[in-house]
Amino acid sequence: MAMKLFLIQKRFLATQYTSSSLSSSSSSSFTVDFLVNSCGLPLKSALLASRKLKLDKKNLRNPPFVLQFLKSHNFDETHISKLIEKRPEVLQSRVEGNLTPKFNFLVANGFVGKLLHDLIIHHTEIFKRALDSRIKPAFSLLKSILHSNENVVVALKRSSRLLSADLNVNAQPNIDFLRKEGVPADMVAKLIILNPGTILSKRDRMVYAMNAIKNLGLEPNNTMFVRALIVRLQMTETTWNKKIEVMKSLQWSEEEILGAFKRYPQILAMSEEKIRSAMDFYINTMELRRQIIIACPIFLGYSIDKRIRPRYNVIKVLESKELIKGDTKISTLLNTSEKTFLINYVSRYVKEVPGLLELYKGIAKRAEKDA
Repeated sequence: MAMKLFLIQKRFLATQYTSSSLSSSSSSSFTVDFLVNSCGLPLKSALLASRKLKLDKKNLRNPPFVLQFLKSHNFDETHISKLIEKRPEVLQSRVEGNLTPKFNFLVANGFVGKLLHDLIIHHTEIFKRALDSRIKPAFSLLKSILHSNENVVVALKRSSRLLSADLNVNAQPNIDFLRKEGVPADMVAKLIILNPGTILSKRDRMVYAMNAIKNLGLEPNNTMFVRALIVRLQMTETTWNKKIEVMKSLQWSEEEILGAFKRYPQILAMSEEKIRSAMDFYINTMELRRQIIIACPIFLGYSIDKRIRPRYNVIKVLESKELIKGDTKISTLLNTSEKTFLINYVSRYVKEVPGLLELYKGIAKRAEKDA
């Protein structure tokens, strides 16, 4: 009797499991179909999104309302597809209780058309944040500093933390400190636009970085001051010292390193591998004097494979055919824009050197493919 009861229970559980599995499979299939057919997602994206979202075809009230709401704000199929792909859960948002008041606030504050689309698609955190306690204060503070909605969108696209943090607690003290230390309002705005997350740094970290940059002699009203401050805020003392030692191992003196940092702060934000490979190419392949690189530290920031090597190969061909002199100023060759280089050193000589353009473009394309 006990054995018979056990078998009955086992069959019941197996039936329930199978039924549950079929239901789950059916729900997942319906979700994928809806995401593809109604939201315009590619199948692969829909399959990934269905892991975060489960729709029930017997109770499908909200998603159509959400789609209709987005279309009423001129979101086209591409906008909707990108948005749902990034945050499929938005289809379950309450239109009246969540979406409408947030969109009304944004539109009333000048976020319309492309600005609204860019903001919503690139900053889906808005759907999770409370309007009164997070979104309104954040926009108020950012607009007072950045002045234009375009700048606010740029900052928010670069850092989702600007809406997840309480800016009055985390950002305002740093802004006040920067102004007290003599950083002009337009430089504070530039700092936030270039790297929004830095304004949320811990206060002691901000004070330390500020003092370190001031001790180098950089003036707070200089753009390089802001860029140097960003680099310093992002690096621990250990990492900073390690980068200094890397440069010293390449025969740079500390005075040369810090002088280069003041002119091009990004030099100490680059990886050790990039610094060493760039120096190797300039010194051993191009045979540049070290002082030329020290004088123009931005050279280390250029991509060797996508920019420098293709130009170098073109110049060597032109020199070999005596079409240009070997004493052409190297900084002009490396710093000039892509358009100017093509006009002055490629297009200009394509008749004298058949295949020059293909040589230049071929090298550049291979580099992009290998990157």
